[in-house]
Amino acid sequence: MSIGTTSPSLESEGIATAIAVREHLIQEGLFYSNQSPEGTAQATLPSFGNDTWRVATAPFLISKEEHSFIEALGPHLFSFYQAANRLYFESLRGQVPAWYAAYLDQGKPAALLETARMNRFKQRFPGIIRPDLIPGEDGMIASELDAVPGGIGLNAALAEAYTTHLENENPVIGLRDGMLEGLERMIRANSDQEEPLLVIVVSEESKSYRPEMAWLAKRLIARGLRTVIAEPKEILFSEEGLLIDLDGQRETIHILYRFFELFDLKNVPKSELILYAAKKKKVVLTPPPKPALEEKSLFALFHHPALKSHWQRHLKQETIVVLEKLFPQTWIIDPSPLPPHAVIPGLTMSGVPVSDFRQLGSASQKGRQYVIKPSGFSELAWGARGVSMGHDLSEEDWREVIDQALDRFPSTPYILQKFHKGKKVSISYYDFEKERIVDMKGRVRLSPYYFVEGEKVHLGGILATVCGLEKKLIHGMVDAVMAPCAISDHPL
Repeated sequence: MSIGTTSPSLESEGIATAIAVREHLIQEGLFYSNQSPEGTAQATLPSFGNDTWRVATAPFLISKEEHSFIEALGPHLFSFYQAANRLYFESLRGQVPAWYAAYLDQGKPAALLETARMNRFKQRFPGIIRPDLIPGEDGMIASELDAVPGGIGLNAALAEAYTTHLENENPVIGLRDGMLEGLERMIRANSDQEEPLLVIVVSEESKSYRPEMAWLAKRLIARGLRTVIAEPKEILFSEEGLLIDLDGQRETIHILYRFFELFDLKNVPKSELILYAAKKKKVVLTPPPKPALEEKSLFALFHHPALKSHWQRHLKQETIVVLEKLFPQTWIIDPSPLPPHAVIPGLTMSGVPVSDFRQLGSASQKGRQYVIKPSGFSELAWGARGVSMGHDLSEEDWREVIDQALDRFPSTPYILQKFHKGKKVSISYYDFEKERIVDMKGRVRLSPYYFVEGEKVHLGGILATVCGLEKKLIHGMVDAVMAPCAISDHPL
């Protein structure tokens, strides 16, 4: 597969589009302007982090083949979540090796594990699935799966902005309302109420995303779905369920969308009351409080040869083929000693099997094409925080990262992941300071948003994040270009 470049539109059209999109986002409170007209108030900080990003002159173009692959990927990922969930409970019952569940439970508080294992949540899954895909020369690689993703409102707003200011050339994937429609349908599918009240709870740690969530709430209200954005402290508890003050009255919350991470529960006011109400079926909590489904360790467990037959029992062969190529080789950095004759499955250094992760400390720079990062239950496990790239470190620093990962295993397991360099792409953005269009070479991360409605999985849209070739990691930053994706009309 191959990624295309942005549309070769006329320069004046590109400038007009970028200016219009930027102004649209500023008006909607989703972009920060350093060049606000004199005498006007500064615009709101952006939702995606705390810096601005570069505005593309057009949506990012992908091929029809890539679109077809990504559209078909959603059901495969949902099947993976279902299989991972089954294996987790089978592991607890002794039908699958006990270490499967033990790895996923490592470092989690007992109270959270007790909640996650309740029958109430047993068949509950994340309603939004967002993989981070890196297009390479040999196809797509998923660096991770996110069950509590940011960027939902940002991508929806970008889709709205580009659709509004571009005529029907290369329409955005999902069109103007694909993200909103997908989110609304997911929420309604989770409620037995004809007119449910949705409350999106945004924690202090996630407050930089509040503007995009507030924007989503306004759009969902316009679509007829009663929606409120709240801080955890605003949630009220009664024996009948969770309540919130709305227009001077206390209203019952039917669905609570959890926009906070499980590792942060101790810092989220009233989190115990929220979980209690969910356990007593007084409110629908989504994503469900199941930390096992939010671990990057799942990639390692999928590739583990001892578990191959177990995955085959629960996944179609087509799904296995797709995921074997999609998920990079991954290992859980476990300090447990191995017998002298044992090796870590699939991990080699200069062609020699590895039996201790510390052996990788002496690898050459070329042999350090690996990434180390927390598996999930950690404040360092989201964004680009906590990520170390072996080939970007000195040998001394690389050894220190390995030692730290091994030392932190009891509380915060880390994973080792084979690094895959993305292929080069091109995108054009407008430089507002120099007032000119810049054609940038870089690498892209594609973030498709899938919405789960019962057993159906719908693609709502795809957010592209392009960083320059000099950047080691691809994520939202001041130097990144962020745009929704569209399908190229030009065949490969």
